[in-house]
Amino acid sequence: MASLAICPGSFDPVTVGHLDIIRRTAKMFDRVIVLVLMNSKKSGGMFTPSERVDFIKRSTSHIPNVEVEFHDGLLAEYAVKKGAVAIVKGLRVLSDYEDEFKQALTNKKLASDIETIFMVTDTEYMFLSSSLVKEVGSFGGDISDFVPSAIKQDIIDRIRELRER
Repeated sequence: MASLAICPGSFDPVTVGHLDIIRRTAKMFDRVIVLVLMNSKKSGGMFTPSERVDFIKRSTSHIPNVEVEFHDGLLAEYAVKKGAVAIVKGLRVLSDYEDEFKQALTNKKLASDIETIFMVTDTEYMFLSSSLVKEVGSFGGDISDFVPSAIKQDIIDRIRELRER
């Protein structure tokens, strides 16, 4: 049986830091599903779930064992349904760990056969977040080093749209 890992997140938008974790996960597992989830702690977001899925598909099209899906429900239930063996979460800084650890314990309670793996981001991306991309972009800053080139213009266009409202 092929091993399946899930890389969940809100990805609003996907960054090069996210892609680093996705690429590294794809080397470790036969299949990877990048799962766009809605974060109940955050507002609706800048991009719709279908736009986020599209952005990730375009940004990972060169990685053959990566699939992208959206799910609006419990991660643990989705992982069980798909037959995943692992949930892979990227960690940038120590403050990420506390929330991720709580989520991992909850997922373990809901789906005891699925392991959570914490992958530390490359130091080059430790500062990077989707929120930072949106903030820098909203002030006209260059986001070229922060997001995949395949979606950079989409992000700039959306920021411009929102500014003009």
